[in-house]
Amino acid sequence: MYISVTQLAEKLKVSTSRVRFILGEGRIVGAFKVGNVWIIPVNNNGKIQVISGKRGPKLSWCKSRLKAQAKIHVNGQKIKQNRETGNNTPVITVKRGKTNEYCHQVDIKGPCKLIYKPSNPLKSGAQVWIETNSEIELICVGVKNSS
Repeated sequence: MYISVTQLAEKLKVSTSRVRFILGEGRIVGAFKVGNVWIIPVNNNGKIQVISGKRGPKLSWCKSRLKAQAKIHVNGQKIKQNRETGNNTPVITVKRGKTNEYCHQVDIKGPCKLIYKPSNPLKSGAQVWIETNSEIELICVGVKNSS
């Protein structure tokens, strides 16, 4: 597999001109030029073999930061309000970090854990919730407000 100069610059979190400079010095193993375009080979692990320079900082692959754990629960008070007023306000709460998002449906794209802790509820008072580090898709249906 091969990648471009721009893709390598994004992976290394450096400028494209810095990548071209390293390529010009011949420090990326197996890289070659076709016309005006550099072709950079990638090994099976998705890494590029870079020969260390004599001076300066070492090149490093930037590690992606872990997303905050999401906690998903159903707000029983909102269900009661919707029943009494006839509204369709979202009742599912997704808490990730310091943000709260409300929706009608949640699609979890990976593993999750369902937790019931009546002796140690969340700050919101929820005793049952889902925890996940996976990607989450929030789906909101058209909201009917009678105000």
